[in-house]
Amino acid sequence: MAQIVKRAYKFRFHPTNEQAAELSRTFGCARLVYNKALEERTRAYTLEGRKVSYVESSAALTQWKKTEDLAFLNEVSSVPLQQALRHLQTAFTNFFAKRAKYPAFKSRKKSRLSAEYTRSAFKHRGAQITLAKMDAPLDIVWSRPLPEGAQPSTVTVTKDAAGRWFVSILCEDTITPLPPTPNVVGVDAGITALATLSTGEKIVNPKHERADRRKLAKAQRTLSRKEKGSANRRKAKLKVARVHARIADRRRDHLHKVTTRLVRENQTVVIEDLAVRNLVKNHSLARAISDASWRQMRSMLEYKTQWYGRELLVVDRFFPSSKLCSACGTIQRSMPLGVREWVCACGASHDRDVNAAKNILAAGLAER
Repeated sequence: MAQIVKRAYKFRFHPTNEQAAELSRTFGCARLVYNKALEERTRAYTLEGRKVSYVESSAALTQWKKTEDLAFLNEVSSVPLQQALRHLQTAFTNFFAKRAKYPAFKSRKKSRLSAEYTRSAFKHRGAQITLAKMDAPLDIVWSRPLPEGAQPSTVTVTKDAAGRWFVSILCEDTITPLPPTPNVVGVDAGITALATLSTGEKIVNPKHERADRRKLAKAQRTLSRKEKGSANRRKAKLKVARVHARIADRRRDHLHKVTTRLVRENQTVVIEDLAVRNLVKNHSLARAISDASWRQMRSMLEYKTQWYGRELLVVDRFFPSSKLCSACGTIQRSMPLGVREWVCACGASHDRDVNAAKNILAAGLAER
């Protein structure tokens, strides 16, 4: 049965000089409002033990706009500023529910540049989107069409470190589940092979970061020699960001292809619950693990299986998938990372990763 989901469609766009200036002001104002509201809420919580609500923060924003020092907040659309307060409210809700750390202040240099516009702050007509405080629509590169009859509920504008502008359009879409299939598969995430399947297939890890490592190192060396605050340093920093963006784009594209294929071909996908945050503490493997991007692959599998009527099972991270013989069930005492093939006492010969994938599949199906 088809289901209606909220889906974001992301596109590149090329702003005019006036639009870029307006959006840059909006980014700065939204960041300032977020930080000032966070400061007020922290003060109230620390000194008075009192929680400040979104309504109180919103009322404070109205008063800030009336002061001489912050009167410039009236020059940009009020909606992105209100959305900044809503995001702060969500951050505090997650903190008090122990799902996240205490909200941090947004840095001018390190924070993501973004502004979120709700339906009252933009116009959508055909293939044109015009934001509040702007006279002309955004010059969007429509790489794919929006769903037929789509009515966007939110438009988020971002600018990445490489200087590229993006617009993310959130709207409802109808997803039709894929036809049922009897196929099931276990997936063992790795470094040499991005994913080893219980069928014996190994999906190669393209290692995008390693492929561009020389180019990245050269750009970083050039950056280190530039004087801080100079125009040449800004240009060099942009070159480094562009190399990182190229790596991230290629990695994301490959992961989309791999996860889409797994979901299309299998009714049930079983993976291991890897503690990536702990694994990257191993300095010998941190770079390779980050390049493989296991967490991103799991995230894609989670929403794609939900969309298309598939099942994703997750095996406990402490399950001894590599040390367990998939033929007789005997657990080996130790299995160093350097051991890629081994023979069990029962006579079964194993490829370490294929054996792990088979065990992950069996454990996942047993815990249903």
